[in-house]
Amino acid sequence: MAETALARVGNLTLRRGGMLRDAEIAYVSYGRLARDGRNAVLMTHGYTSSHLFVDGGAAASEGSWSALVGPGRAIDTDRYFVVSSNMLGSSFGSTAPHSRNPATGQPYGADFPPITVADIVAAQRRMLEGLGVRELAAVVGPSYGGFQAFTWGVEHPSFARGLVAAVSGLRRPSDAGLERTRARLAADPNWNGGNYYATGGVLGTMTALREDTLRNYGIEAQLAERFPDPAARAAEITRQARAWAEAFDANSMLALGDALTGFDLTPHVGKITARVLYVLSRTDAIFPPALAAEVMGALKAAGVSAEYFELDSPHGHLASGTDAAKWAPVLRTFMDSLS
Repeated sequence: MAETALARVGNLTLRRGGMLRDAEIAYVSYGRLARDGRNAVLMTHGYTSSHLFVDGGAAASEGSWSALVGPGRAIDTDRYFVVSSNMLGSSFGSTAPHSRNPATGQPYGADFPPITVADIVAAQRRMLEGLGVRELAAVVGPSYGGFQAFTWGVEHPSFARGLVAAVSGLRRPSDAGLERTRARLAADPNWNGGNYYATGGVLGTMTALREDTLRNYGIEAQLAERFPDPAARAAEITRQARAWAEAFDANSMLALGDALTGFDLTPHVGKITARVLYVLSRTDAIFPPALAAEVMGALKAAGVSAEYFELDSPHGHLASGTDAAKWAPVLRTFMDSLS
């Protein structure tokens, strides 16, 4: 597993007002940066996973992308300098609600300032420039990572030659899930308005939330072969959910969810100059294949060079990682076209 590093990106002025002082972004890297600084690929992770999603692990809700990234693979680390960035506001090393607020010396908690996907991308650009990256070959990510990829295309159109958005879209599907999550957390006796760090935590609620999420992502189909017995399968889902809940901060879940408030890049796709690869899964309940007509229609109408691939997978929202072999050739060809 790659070793996590921290990039200091300084004070960030936020789109919705306020500032994050002395912000940091956690990341891992693979391969070497070329002398001209133009062979980099930025990997962007999903809502509740981490920058280690290439390596896999309990936090990687999309499933490990290790089959797609590495020496000789579709994203070839013998050729590209790959940087996998933890999101601003996430629980895995970047400045986030559980981080110390310089003004108080205590965790931000519920007082973490509101951020947007554009803020997340702005922090990533500072990190990359600090590493000597002058241009990206591509920004690649699943789910929330796809939101980031599209946002890169809109916010910094000259910085990336390609965008790969898998099991994702140009806008958030719905606010309803976040509001249900907020209500379930508020009902936890330890919640304390989000300042629960000294009240025993909300592990039970977070575990239950994660079990529901994994089932919605399609984990039952993924585990069916290894755990044919329903009781054993349920126990494995609970095990994975608890491991995640022990690592993920509930305030990060809300902060990153709120960052998507009003998120809709459809009116702005005309700013995208990068080539786009858009990938959906046949069985994804969150970003169903029906979205393809809407997203590809918007991109094509704006004159964006875009191609679409549909994963024929039973693994739902997890398919881009768990069925990586089914789209690795398409991704390799797309990456080759960006040279």
